[in-house]
Formats: sequence, C-alpha cells, structure tokens
Amino acid sequence: MNRSFARLLVAMLPLATLGGCAIVPPTPKPMYAATLPVEMAPQAQATGSIYADQQSMELFADPRAHRVGDILTITLVEATQASKKAATSTAKKNGNNITSPTILGQGLRIGGNTANSSLASNNAFDGDGSSSQSNQLTGEITVTVAQRLSNGALVVRGEKWLTINQGEELVRISGIVRPQDIGNDNIVASSRVADARIEYVGKGTLADANTRGWLSRFFDSKWMPF
Repeated sequence: MNRSFARLLVAMLPLATLGGCAIVPPTPKPMYAATLPVEMAPQAQATGSIYADQQSMELFADPRAHRVGDILTITLVEATQASKKAATSTAKKNGNNITSPTILGQGLRIGGNTANSSLASNNAFDGDGSSSQSNQLTGEITVTVAQRLSNGALVVRGEKWLTINQGEELVRISGIVRPQDIGNDNIVASSRVADARIEYVGKGTLADANTRGWLSRFFDSKWMPF
C-alpha cells in the first residue's frame, strides 16, 4: 500500500468517527421555554363588596405586555446584505554588485577570474478577493416576558416549531424590548429587539438533502493535505 495513501486513511479515520455527530438536529432548549406568570396570592372570600382588590379587576388596563409571563408578538423583519472586495498588488526588485577587494594594488582573483559578485532578486504578489452575502427572514413569533429589568425593559424569549411534510422548522428568538416600542396591538418589530438572538433551523429529509456530507467537507477543509 502506498505510504501517502495510508497516511490519508489514518487522517480520515477520526473524521469518519465524528462524521455521524457532525450534523446535530435542533432540539428544544430550556432557555427558550415559555415563562409562566407569577402566581397570585389566593383570593380572599367574598365580603359582599362590589369591588374586591384581590380579584385584580383591571377595567382600564394596557393590553400591551408589561409583566413576567405576559405574551408578546414579534414581527420578524430581518434583512441583511453585505459585500466586501479586496485587491492587493506588490512588487519588489533588489540588485547588488560587489567588486573584488584590492590587495597590494592588485584585485583579488580566484582561479584566474576576478572575485566580483552580484546579487539580484525580483518578487511580485497579486491578490484579489470578494465576498457577498444576503439574508432575509420574515414572519411572526409569539414569545413570553421572562424578566422585567429595573429600567422597565422586558427580557423576552420563545420558540416556534413547525412540522411540514417530512421535516420540522424551528424559529427561536430572545432579546430585550422597550415598552415604548410595543404597539397598541401588542406587536413589536424584531429590529427593535436589543441583544437579539434569532435562530432559524430545520431537521428532516429536506434539511439533510441540503447538507453536505462529512467526507465532502473534509476535502474542502484546511486539513486536506493535497
């Protein structure tokens, strides 16, 4: 067996072992689980009064989310586009001539030839690269308020699972929302969510068909020796 081929097989064995774990399907994360509202104190027995403070009758309450456990709808309006281009060109030339030293009025000779020497170098580099990326995500996801900060801002989080034919789609989001940015319909745009973390992944037949295998990724990686 060719030694180079044997080394290649040895290098590929760990990758083959890890290949089955390279594609990890999305799973529910506790950090995105819905937050339940804080339990209220048990209601006192009726005293015959028309108004009872323990029943929390909010006749003129704001329907917008403002407490832990409240529900809020986020409209996904994510659209990003980025491009980058770089070009580099360098050139460098060097030339040096060294004459033979003079000893007792005579130039130094080696093998009957003068000991003159010269050195020249020529270096050039040309590089060109470009990159572009465009992403768009639209839709709606309803989340719950997980925490109310001291400044009144709301920490929200949630996830949505969609089962479509032979696959599942998952949307997750978490971040911080200002109460002022929440509309009267209890909806806020994702562009108004601070420290937003948005995930959109899938699993199933369609997701597997759009994912390259571990061997293909290895041949395109920096570990490929050829």
